[in-house]
Amino acid sequence: MLDGKARALRIKMIIMDVDGTLTDGALFVLPDGEEVKSYNVRYGLGILLAHLAGFKTAIITGKTSRALEKRAEKLRIDELHQGILDKKPVLEAILAKHGLKNEEAAYIGDDLGDLAVIKAVGLAGAVADAHPEVKKNCHFISQQSGGRGAVREFIEFILDAQGKWGEVEEKVKSLSVRNIG
Repeated sequence: MLDGKARALRIKMIIMDVDGTLTDGALFVLPDGEEVKSYNVRYGLGILLAHLAGFKTAIITGKTSRALEKRAEKLRIDELHQGILDKKPVLEAILAKHGLKNEEAAYIGDDLGDLAVIKAVGLAGAVADAHPEVKKNCHFISQQSGGRGAVREFIEFILDAQGKWGEVEEKVKSLSVRNIG
């Protein structure tokens, strides 16, 4: 059985859950019923680093949010799929569309709705405060909780495993602040 670092060598696409993964899971409900979430700005740079290293990115989430559409657009996420309760068929469609194999995909999540995808990808990641069953099925468990740096940590783990830090550092030097989400 391959360890996390060996699995990370094959990765070409990084797929993320949102609630409890890119966010800390908190929802603020406004008087009109609209839900508001908080995103850690460090994820913007982490996702930019992934793109600079040549990775495709995707989000598969159970909830639907106009704010997430704007955030994903700003971060240039390749695939955004919202309102998805059964995530595995969407994973399979994304991989087919991009001509990738399951072992070339990494996914990070936090809860039971992520398990089918976690069991299907080449590198499965969990945030530190993920459900125990999720953690049990992952190759990588972050030190950080969801919404507190876990996704950035996962991306950096993959960059490190593939030896892409030097390449990414050079590209970052040529960016303007406007490129960083």
